[in-house]
Amino acid sequence: MLIDSHCHLDRIDLTPYDGDFARFMDEATHSQIEYLLCIAIDLENYPAMLTLIDGFSRISATVGVHPNTQDCHDPSVDELVSLGQNTRVIGIGETGLDYFRSEGDLEWQQQRFRNHIRAAKILKKPLIIHTRQAKEDTLRILAEENAGEVGGIIHCFSEDWAFAKKAMDLNFYISFSGIVTFNSAQDIKEAAKKIPADRFLIETDSPYLAPVPFRGRTNYPTYVRYVAEHIADLRGTTLNKIADLSTENFYTLFNLSSN
Repeated sequence: MLIDSHCHLDRIDLTPYDGDFARFMDEATHSQIEYLLCIAIDLENYPAMLTLIDGFSRISATVGVHPNTQDCHDPSVDELVSLGQNTRVIGIGETGLDYFRSEGDLEWQQQRFRNHIRAAKILKKPLIIHTRQAKEDTLRILAEENAGEVGGIIHCFSEDWAFAKKAMDLNFYISFSGIVTFNSAQDIKEAAKKIPADRFLIETDSPYLAPVPFRGRTNYPTYVRYVAEHIADLRGTTLNKIADLSTENFYTLFNLSSN
């Protein structure tokens, strides 16, 4: 069985399923997807996201505001703590830093990141970290805020082995997305080979970043199998082994029962 540790279910095109989310979930089950973590990126759409997944016990959620999201409500620590007490919420984020899409004085982005970390520590729930072209500041702020107290995930890993080691030293897991299947992603492939068996996860980040052979198309959680298969090839092991390890790691990080 497989777990998609990072997907945006409320943003997936359900047209192939005649707009029926339950039908989509039936296919996920048929494809041996055991569990999904639905990631929030803003608060404006957060209530609708929770409504969408209501009644599906194999889906949990996070709450947070993406570092690039602007013209939106920017929550305080107290607001995040209040929202994060929902029993469906098992993590805080996605949060982090992105210097690729945002320019100028990014103090607002760094403060938003710190607020999420502080809320996660109060709630004792893991963080979901997005970082792009901001690896030094990401690691610095995680360390300054003692984020290792709760740990979490460096999602959609797109850095190198040196960064992965530093993130793991701060009590973070490394999650590989469809990017690891791209021919150009040599640093990511190298990290996937070296990552300790008890420190990696797999994800789709759907509907974005579909893996080969679907690159450039809409991504679906069912495609997490292709991520797992590629990592298995890189590590010289089996799909079942990667599925078992990544599933066990997910349940360990979020302190969930596999039953």
